[in-house]
Amino acid sequence: MRNGPVSTPPRVLPPNDPRQYDDLAGEWWRPDGAFAMLHWLARSRAALVPPATRPDALLVDLGCGAGLLAPHLAGKGYRHVGVDLTRSALAQAAAHGVTVVNGDATAVPLVDGCADVVAAGELLEHVPDWRRVVAEACRLLRPGGLLVLDTLNDTALARLVAVRIGERLPTVPRGIHDPRLFVDARELVTECARHGVHLRIRGIRPSLRGTLAWLVRRARGRPSGTVDGRQPRIKPTRSVAVLYQGHGVRHG
Repeated sequence: MRNGPVSTPPRVLPPNDPRQYDDLAGEWWRPDGAFAMLHWLARSRAALVPPATRPDALLVDLGCGAGLLAPHLAGKGYRHVGVDLTRSALAQAAAHGVTVVNGDATAVPLVDGCADVVAAGELLEHVPDWRRVVAEACRLLRPGGLLVLDTLNDTALARLVAVRIGERLPTVPRGIHDPRLFVDARELVTECARHGVHLRIRGIRPSLRGTLAWLVRRARGRPSGTVDGRQPRIKPTRSVAVLYQGHGVRHG
């Protein structure tokens, strides 16, 4: 009887388990990898961030992951601080010029009013208490500071598109979402207003033609090669029923 190496089956984790991001650590900066759509969303989110208006302006990136926002902020004049729980992702963010903080987005170890911009991209639908994250984001903002975010709505359509369909696509990790955590858009606007931020929201989606072309290239083994090369664009849409983006200024 021949003894060979015993292969270890991939571990099965509960939906939305943070340990998935350690298992997928090699995917962050692959333009055609498991986090491809996060690159598209990061570019769209960064487009909402204006150039800094003062020296030493600070942008706090909650749930920064591996720092995918960093390339799209280049030249805008911000010190980019990223907060995340996953150390393997933070190591990659630091390699892309982000000042990293290993911490929880519900209890960020930074002082009140320190940030000119707070970004919370694809984060709120992954935390057990998104209201606490909103409170922290608004606490970090100085008066006149800007909050930018995107997340999934708490609707049947979002659960269908993001989980039942989306997680069956070859580019989306299975179990990356827990639909019980999706964020009702009206409740989010109300919660931001409680903390002095008038949040304006709009629906967004990947361009259909660009996404289909990207999927075909990927299926044929023709990756785009760079983060920005021939990537689908995120476009505004009338409906906020699935994916939506918000931005608002803190008053007072």
